[in-house]
Amino acid sequence: MNFFGSEINLLKLFIIALGVYLVAGIRIIRPTERGVKETLGKYSGFIASGFNFVFPFIQTIHRINVTEQMVDVEAEENYITKDNLNTEVDLVVFYKVKHDEKNVMNAFYNVDDVNAQIVTIAQTTTRNVIGTMLFKEVNSKRNDLNKKLKEALVKETINWGVEIVRAEVKAITPPTDVQEIMNRVIKAENEKDAAKDFATAKETEADGVRRAAIKV
Repeated sequence: MNFFGSEINLLKLFIIALGVYLVAGIRIIRPTERGVKETLGKYSGFIASGFNFVFPFIQTIHRINVTEQMVDVEAEENYITKDNLNTEVDLVVFYKVKHDEKNVMNAFYNVDDVNAQIVTIAQTTTRNVIGTMLFKEVNSKRNDLNKKLKEALVKETINWGVEIVRAEVKAITPPTDVQEIMNRVIKAENEKDAAKDFATAKETEADGVRRAAIKV
């Protein structure tokens, strides 16, 4: 009787252990994620969003965020324009991992840290692009600069499984002496415009007085 009781207890323990094992293997992948499944360290499948199951201790799921990400590239002063001006540039890059299996694999296996690598590539690319432009072009043709940066980033990250959504230069700061000169030029132009407006107003006023005198 004790023998059968022991068997029943063992069966209960087995069923409980099996239940725990099965529950431990449940993985829920959110709609904003995709997964890479590895079996004993080797790639064994692409995981879409929803309910999934893995064999604990044998299989692992690595989650990949596929929503749009923003990388803030901190401002640096070592960007030299074609006319040899040290310019500080602050920019951001928006990207996202593409949803399909091949690109999710590329994002996981072809690059160690997408964010960190994009920062490095963005800095190098910005330095190269700005080096081909005069400061006045860098400062006035922001859209052209953004376009060139995006095209270069797309080319550099082609095997990373990511889509470069856009690159945006937030601020361009010239050297202090150049900034002072620019401020003086702007001030002079504003004063010149103000003087013109004042002269035009006086001329209009004088013309009105003459017309009034003629009518009288």
